[in-house]
Amino acid sequence: MSDGTPADRFLDAAIGLLQRVRDEEAEPIAAAGTLLADTVAAGGRLFAFGAGHSSLAAQDVVYRAGGLALMNLLAAPGMVGVDVMPATLGSALERVDGLASTVLDCSPLRAGDALVIISLSGRNAMPVEMAMTARARGVKVIGVTSVAYAAETRSRHSSGTYLKDHCDVVLDSKIAIGDAELTLDTVPAPFAPASTVVTSALMQAMVATAATSLAERGVEPPMLRSGNVDGGLEWNERVFDEYGDRIFYRR
Repeated sequence: MSDGTPADRFLDAAIGLLQRVRDEEAEPIAAAGTLLADTVAAGGRLFAFGAGHSSLAAQDVVYRAGGLALMNLLAAPGMVGVDVMPATLGSALERVDGLASTVLDCSPLRAGDALVIISLSGRNAMPVEMAMTARARGVKVIGVTSVAYAAETRSRHSSGTYLKDHCDVVLDSKIAIGDAELTLDTVPAPFAPASTVVTSALMQAMVATAATSLAERGVEPPMLRSGNVDGGLEWNERVFDEYGDRIFYRR
């Protein structure tokens, strides 16, 4: 552990991880962004899913100023952040076989769409089954996960596989097992998780790539503006009117 305050050490660790994903994940980020752009250009819809804290990064790209208007949240009851009581129920639901297929059955997802699935460990039944089922239905899947978990943990899905095994593109967050960047003799467990910081950065890098790719093809990217700047609300209403059939968070 480097010298400095705990805040300094955490920020240094987060910066180091961001530098790693910038340098080591450039090709997958480009591939993921291109996949999203291909989907938009072909008339498909975009969805993002994450369970528990992984849902935070999914929500960060939905109905977001500076983001793609077509990105929709694929939500499962009890898994959107820590929205249930007790909060541990969400973790238990993530391990239930069959639930992901039911969520997809009740969603607007269809062949030709793209789905980003975020799961730090990628080992639980929900993300594995969701990726498997979505791809079988003709949906392109982008996985955002820590590949290290597959080498050091046991899958909780009956197939023995992980999220990374069922994706068209995989973005590796490089987060170490346990998702805690700091240790201290006087603190009984590792602390200071960085997965949300890094995963959100990967998501935004992917969206930025998609927007740029669309523009390079002569397709106007369906971007949202902040409603807190003059003209922003009017801009967004125009985008909603034009792409309303592919936007589900307004219904």
